[in-house]
Amino acid sequence: MTIMLTNSLTAFFRMNKGAITTAKVVTVTFTFVFATTVFTTALFPTAVSANTESAIDQIKPATQSTPVDRVITIVEDEVILESELFGRINDIKKQIKGQQRQVPPNDILIKQVLERLIIESIQIQLAGLMGVRVDDNEVNIAMKNIAKQNDLDIEQFKAAVESDGLSYRSLRDQIRREITINHVRQRRISARVRVTEQDIENFLDSKAGKTELAADYRLGHILIPLPDAPSSSMLAKAQGLAMDIYNQLQENPDQFEQIAISVSSGQKALEGGDLGWRTPAQLPTIFSDTVLGMQTGEIAKPIKSASGFHIIKISDKRGGSTLFVDQTEVRHILVKPNEIRSDADAEQLIQDIHQRIKEGFDFADLAKTYSDDPGSALTGGDLGWVSPGAMVPEFEEMMKNTKVNETSNPFRSQFGWHILHVNNRRNQDMSEEYKMGHARNLVRKIKFEEELQVWLREIREEAFVEIKI
Repeated sequence: MTIMLTNSLTAFFRMNKGAITTAKVVTVTFTFVFATTVFTTALFPTAVSANTESAIDQIKPATQSTPVDRVITIVEDEVILESELFGRINDIKKQIKGQQRQVPPNDILIKQVLERLIIESIQIQLAGLMGVRVDDNEVNIAMKNIAKQNDLDIEQFKAAVESDGLSYRSLRDQIRREITINHVRQRRISARVRVTEQDIENFLDSKAGKTELAADYRLGHILIPLPDAPSSSMLAKAQGLAMDIYNQLQENPDQFEQIAISVSSGQKALEGGDLGWRTPAQLPTIFSDTVLGMQTGEIAKPIKSASGFHIIKISDKRGGSTLFVDQTEVRHILVKPNEIRSDADAEQLIQDIHQRIKEGFDFADLAKTYSDDPGSALTGGDLGWVSPGAMVPEFEEMMKNTKVNETSNPFRSQFGWHILHVNNRRNQDMSEEYKMGHARNLVRKIKFEEELQVWLREIREEAFVEIKI
């Protein structure tokens, strides 16, 4: 097995399947791209400080006879050791080899990696000045996520790291550094990024915006073929067969795969006509316009091309700006422990309130009297229509398990003791809200990356850096 940790920050913060690639090979190799989103290429920055380039030409790897670890760079109040530089270079060489790419010459690697270490050091020192701390629990979550992405539990992952001759402790330390740097960037850059309504409208009108917000389609395909230069009778016969199949599928759409296997001349006929997932840009031109207007499960009338008549089915659809959400209309009462009310006292009060509700007292009146949630107490505990993911897990779970027009038992969350009452449920079209929210996030991400480049140049220029010869 080859385990490739191509971006541990992505694995941790986005839980993206693309963050880790797994292939069946004999050896286990771990590769790293460290926290340097300043660099637009996958491995190396596109620009190296002029001072770095002039000084670094004279840096060479230490030989085995070197008696001590040399300080090769001073960055503000910290130093970069020769062992750090060449240790990082070795890690990156493993990454490149794991991707079956040619390793650049040592002088190129030294320049690029040293500049990366300088930028990292500046950010880590900023973290200290800002009071940024990353606790063990945050690192543990990151490590478990990386292991999960590689289909391993944490003990198996640790064993795989160490069996490859790498230090699990060093890996944890590097992940901690990356998370720390990410926190620094979020604090510094987020305050510099502003997204206006005009920014969002401009993005939605742009080609990039239309592409990003477009749905992916999983297509079923049946082809009734035509020979070259078909006669009118051949054309009529093929069209008639295609229409017969279409009409049959209108009555029995679940037979699509079986019919595709039986009669289709398409390349994926034996797979039930499954063409897999396609983006709009990957759709064949002859039926792209038809597909974009179809809904999941819909089967289009036969479409003629030079090769024959095509019958298309939208087997599934993901992404895009269409989103229906199961929402719950809910009220709640919150009782919070405080300086004069212990957790046990809070629990006893919520139990008393619950008993009163069972005796027929009005939920809204009790919420106005007792609830410690200032946002909902004045409206009788009304939280309105709540979408999945909007509440803490304990609240979500209890809300999901409580029937309409019923009141839950008391339960505990990080905020205190709750009782909730479910008024109603609905499946709501949130397409417009989703589209605008997704567009806002994409615009913010683009602006964040642009501002990040500017900020990194600023901190590099302002920092004291001395490369030792």
